[in-house]
Amino acid sequence: MSFKIAIIGAGSVGFTKKLFTDILCVPEFRDVEFALTDLSERNLQMIKSILDRVVEFNRLPTKVTATTDRRAALEGARYIISCVRVGGLEAYADDIRIPLKYGIDQCVGDTICAGGILYGQRNIPVILDFCKDILEVAEPGAKFLNYANPMAMNTWAAIEYGKVDTVGLCHGVQHGADQIAEVLGAKSRTELDYICSGINHQTWFIDLRLNGRKIGKDELVAAFEAHPVYSQQEKLRIDVLKRFGVYSTESNGHLSEYLPWYRKRPDEITRWIDMSDWIHGETGGYLRYSTETRNWFETEFPQFLESAARPIDPAKRSNEHASHILEALETNRVYRGHFNVKNNGIVTNLPQDAIIESPGFVDRFGINMAAGITLPEACAATCTSSINVQRMSVHAAISGDIDLLKLAVLHDPLVGAVSTPEEVWQMVDEMVVAQARWLPQYAEAVPAAKERLSKSRIKTREWAGAARRDVRSIDELRAEKTALKQAV
Repeated sequence: MSFKIAIIGAGSVGFTKKLFTDILCVPEFRDVEFALTDLSERNLQMIKSILDRVVEFNRLPTKVTATTDRRAALEGARYIISCVRVGGLEAYADDIRIPLKYGIDQCVGDTICAGGILYGQRNIPVILDFCKDILEVAEPGAKFLNYANPMAMNTWAAIEYGKVDTVGLCHGVQHGADQIAEVLGAKSRTELDYICSGINHQTWFIDLRLNGRKIGKDELVAAFEAHPVYSQQEKLRIDVLKRFGVYSTESNGHLSEYLPWYRKRPDEITRWIDMSDWIHGETGGYLRYSTETRNWFETEFPQFLESAARPIDPAKRSNEHASHILEALETNRVYRGHFNVKNNGIVTNLPQDAIIESPGFVDRFGINMAAGITLPEACAATCTSSINVQRMSVHAAISGDIDLLKLAVLHDPLVGAVSTPEEVWQMVDEMVVAQARWLPQYAEAVPAAKERLSKSRIKTREWAGAARRDVRSIDELRAEKTALKQAV
């Protein structure tokens, strides 16, 4: 088989390499062309060097190109994969820093909450540019696979306004299933069957079967509480399981941002999180991790290049959905996964226009979702709160309506639990002014926002958050990696 795959934001080096090697685990895909595109010429050449090394070592006919000309990369592509982070770490730092001045402590800030909403405002105009190019120069009927956050908002905009065949992809369901299989003592995840549904980052394991036997709430709670690691790392997640009756796919830190109950006071934050790794609730944890990862890659690039000279091992193919979807569409080998698509009746008690994440099957006929799923009422209520925020955020990003943007942030569950309307109005003004270069739709609103900020008397504070850690140096990272190797 010979077709073209374009990867936008290919400078996300580790993730691009994973997608690349996963796809090449499919024997029929040896002759595929990969077209890499990114704003950074330097990052593009680094990742191309790595992928060229993989191709050369494995003696494959695979073609890899790299260009900063996005339309050239998209020309004739059958599949387009997006891994973009508009504004990079510079804008992301403001997503965390500015809300902290108003008492809003985020672990990740890339889905909803103040940071996630502004992230969506930066991404959506760019996503629509992608869609325009796809319709104009890609292969007719090309499929857009969006991995970029905020997943629901990006996918919503691409489907509703970009008019491109789009599916949103995430790995939260797979990671949650791995945990459940482990605590229940399964020999492998293949022993666990499940139905998981909801919205991205708020998906719920509503039916669990271990070797065909149904697993109830009490058994699952007991299994997690008995686990020596997860009982400490997932305290908030276990508490939600006890109260809602079902387990959430999302990590302790991520889940804490979407609910109004666990991060609204500093003493409550430290009670529910775990500092053994960023993902369990650390303030700005993902920003720190992303910064360290970038610094490590730039310093240790020769090591990454050397490690690329290894055989592609199909046994080590990851559980990221992309390669499996492409394999099913092209070869008719059926794949079951969990996908982000427009609801349209798939989940009965969520809004029809929402982007839901739910089970589906892929074959040559496309992605076929299992319809008629009904969530437990508490899960549906929590998801609906987020969907309302997402809808307003998408509409604000499309229209450039700063008042609607402020209303979206005001209705965010965690923001509403922490901040007053006056604080929200000022915070949004401050974020829009700080990120103006990535927010072209708000250009006309920026001067008035600056004027309001110059006259504001609302007090803010310089606060690092309830559980902030400093970015580690390369030497510190090396020492930690060496210690881990010695421990193993």
